Amino acid sequence: MEWPTRRKPAEGSGQGHHGKERSVGCFRMPLHYPSYTKADYETMPEWRVDCLLREYGLPVFGDLAQKREFAMGAFLWTR
Repeated sequence: MEWPTRRKPAEGSGQGHHGKERSVGCFRMPLHYPSYTKADYETMPEWRVDCLLREYGLPVFGDLAQKREFAMGAFLWTR
């Protein structure tokens, strides 16, 4: 049985092992978990909430209140 082999990316394609990878259509885990407080999320501008959700590959739908609620549910831990 022959194992499938990985195709080597084309030179200069931006998708090599040591080069920067393109993040179109794929999940990319950021290095740090967000450390915002509930008050931060409640006053965060919409563009920042959108960026934060996109950074973690989460959906960016609804109005600002829905996005903030989703972000707080995803990132805040109950103590």
